[in-house]
Amino acid sequence: MPDALTRFLQPIDAFGRYVLLMAHAFRSVGEFRSYRTNLVEQMVRIGIDSIPIVALAAAFSGAVTTVQTAYQLVSPFIPRSIIGSIVAPSMILELGAVVTGFILAGRVGARISAELGTMRVTEQIDALEVMGLNSVGYLILPRVIAGVLMFPALYVLACFVGIGGGMLVAELGGFLSVGEFVQGARDFFQPFDPVFGVIKSLVFGFLITSIACFKGYFTAGGAEGVGRSTTQAAVLSCVFILVADLVLAYTLL
Repeated sequence: MPDALTRFLQPIDAFGRYVLLMAHAFRSVGEFRSYRTNLVEQMVRIGIDSIPIVALAAAFSGAVTTVQTAYQLVSPFIPRSIIGSIVAPSMILELGAVVTGFILAGRVGARISAELGTMRVTEQIDALEVMGLNSVGYLILPRVIAGVLMFPALYVLACFVGIGGGMLVAELGGFLSVGEFVQGARDFFQPFDPVFGVIKSLVFGFLITSIACFKGYFTAGGAEGVGRSTTQAAVLSCVFILVADLVLAYTLL
């Protein structure tokens, strides 16, 4: 029974420590001078360095969606421009944010967790505290802010590349012309769609970086603990991306 109670209380304890850590981090916002250099570095590593893999995944997502949509639409009574009406909103509302989130959960989330976890087990974080530095404000806040700032930019890039990839495959595959694709995309475009996508990317950026920072900051158990924290950070980020995706769609659409 005590073991069962402990397992039941562990998620509650972890959530409480996560909330306290994030509260401590955002109380450090005023200490901008102590982390501004680290912030710029994290923006480059999270945003700029992720452009190639995000663009590649988005291009293939748009291309595959186009091919599958064309495969389904075999009726002569359905205009071919409907392919653009399906592919563009799919990228803007769902694929652009979710695919980018999954990729960055593995690339960015795992890296952040491994970095902070290694610093924890090698006592570098303790050394920062001994030197009088606010380790939470110096290490965690720049990563979370950089994620929140750069994820929307990567989302916008993913949407443009994904829709462009869909148009290219539609033209080269003979499914429909670029003009027909664009016309279909315009027919069903809703102004709130990109706003919703940006909101999702902001939430995903916060979830991925904050979960990774939490797992890395509280790592214990040496090298094995670093590996465990890194895996948990990536998995939990993906799970909470799906949960947040459903909650945001249900509440905002």
